[in-house]
Amino acid sequence: MKFHFSRKQLCIPYAVFLVCFVILPMLLIVFYAFTAENETGNLTFSFNNFIGFFSSPSKWQTLGVSVTISLIATFFCVLIAYPLSYILARSGWKKSNVLLTLFILPMWLNFVLRITALRELLDMIGFLGNYDYVNTIIGMVYDFLPFMILPIYTQLLKLDKTLLEASKDLGAGAFTTFTKVTLPLSMPGVYSGITMVFVPSMTNYVVSETLGNSNITILGKLIEEYFSTYANWHMGSMISIILLVIIFLSMLATGGFKNDNENSRGSNLW
Repeated sequence: MKFHFSRKQLCIPYAVFLVCFVILPMLLIVFYAFTAENETGNLTFSFNNFIGFFSSPSKWQTLGVSVTISLIATFFCVLIAYPLSYILARSGWKKSNVLLTLFILPMWLNFVLRITALRELLDMIGFLGNYDYVNTIIGMVYDFLPFMILPIYTQLLKLDKTLLEASKDLGAGAFTTFTKVTLPLSMPGVYSGITMVFVPSMTNYVVSETLGNSNITILGKLIEEYFSTYANWHMGSMISIILLVIIFLSMLATGGFKNDNENSRGSNLW
């Protein structure tokens, strides 16, 4: 007996998964974010959580620290990843894939093990306990650097080499070719890497707790505290909603909602 499934039928398992593990949890978070308990213990619609977040200096400070650490970590990831990806993509080395694997090899190890090893290294050189913010940024860069390298490297590999040859034939030097052709066409990979580094850096409180000696609180840690320590799901949900808005704005700013063709058309080569 043969079974024939249409494309719509094949999408049913994914649709069920999407509803159960994405849409319903999101609706639950929105429900808790905009509700509060009244005097009788009943849940009522309220903006108190939203007002409470933005009227609290400590939460503003946490938001500022989270954004600052994420921006700095993302900047250094781009600063390190782009030249490295460019060299690997344009070198023509037969062993470039092996070198790329060496850079992403730490991703194969347990995350806690990697951060613990980095903590011991920072302790050996005397950084641990003295430079909490610096240590946290180092940990973020170390942890998320492969997520910046891979999309940039992939985008550089996809570049049409005939465009580079045409640029040289028209008299453009190496610097002009890079700034007018290579860099604009590789920006989709940079934008993708920025999204993959900036957003997780705001929530990865394991790094800040381990390398910052629990002296740095970022949004991820704040959410964990409200859900587990304070048992205040309403404020924890509101902070999660605010984080989702930040994620949406960051993706909007980096063109995360555009496809590759739109990004390519949006790149002004000359």
